[in-house]
Amino acid sequence: MQYLLQINSDESLYPKMSEQEMGQLMAAYEQLGKESVEAGVYVSSNRLHPSETATTVRVRNGEVLTTDGPFAETKEQIGGYFLIDVKDLDEAIRWAAKVPTAKYGSVEVRPVWE
Repeated sequence: MQYLLQINSDESLYPKMSEQEMGQLMAAYEQLGKESVEAGVYVSSNRLHPSETATTVRVRNGEVLTTDGPFAETKEQIGGYFLIDVKDLDEAIRWAAKVPTAKYGSVEVRPVWE
């Protein structure tokens, strides 16, 4: 079964990180990617641009309305995702706990409709 691991954090933290801290974080993500590929659970993953680059689209009475920025003001923003294929929710949770951002943000685990 496929699960989306939605990675959420306060993106204002990243500009405050030192070059060394950012390097360590990226290395931890690279390691997670390698580990998930080796385990045969990796489907895909991507890092997203900051939420300020988002465009929210709504259709009301047949009219397309766009708003610059994310859907809602929140303390945490979606920064990326991992899509994995595992046997059950328990295994998906184990992988979510390995996501480096889980240490200071959150990882939402959601099953994908197949």
